[in-house]
Amino acid sequence: MEKSIETIWKEGFIKNDALVAPKLNDLYNQKSIDIVEKFKRMYKLNRIGIVAFAIIIIPLSYVTGMIYMGIPMALLFIAVTFVAQKFSNQLDTIDKNTSSYEYLSSFDKWVKDMIAVNSKLSTFLYPYVFLAMVLGFWFIDIDGTILGDRFINGFVSEFPTTSLVNGFPILLLIPFFLVIGILAFFGGKIGKWDINLIYGGILNKLEDLLSDMEELRK
Repeated sequence: MEKSIETIWKEGFIKNDALVAPKLNDLYNQKSIDIVEKFKRMYKLNRIGIVAFAIIIIPLSYVTGMIYMGIPMALLFIAVTFVAQKFSNQLDTIDKNTSSYEYLSSFDKWVKDMIAVNSKLSTFLYPYVFLAMVLGFWFIDIDGTILGDRFINGFVSEFPTTSLVNGFPILLLIPFFLVIGILAFFGGKIGKWDINLIYGGILNKLEDLLSDMEELRK
């Protein structure tokens, strides 16, 4: 009795060198490679963008008088670049000389590891960015007066009975640390949302293709 199309497909995905349904194997092999290669291109462009931003932000912040934001941000993006490059090197080691299912499974594991690390880093990254922005605006020199000092003087004049900690109003410290806490708490989710915003389309295709292959292999 001739094999059913489902049996043929299953055997085709079980072994890379199977003699059955070679065209179907080739099709899914090509789809697997296309997904990974497209992701690699996007990931490379993203890394280039981060490096470019790290280079541009220092002279730009100097021109705008926000050097106290520019330096911390540049250091942050350099660190992010090193992490991204490490994952890029790992991605290049995925063996293409396997079945399309094994190839995509390895890539899917790499993606999950990358997202997990980025989510953990985001817990610190977003509070750090907020702090850098506060420092940047705080130390802007406006007509010979630091913006932060002008703000504090105005606040104390408006609320003369407010308690101070090292010259800083407690009423301002509370919302400052509250924002830091919120960003740290939701940092991981924000990081995942950020990745999904950039790579969501291609990662959805990866998930769909893997689901099809796993269903056929049952």
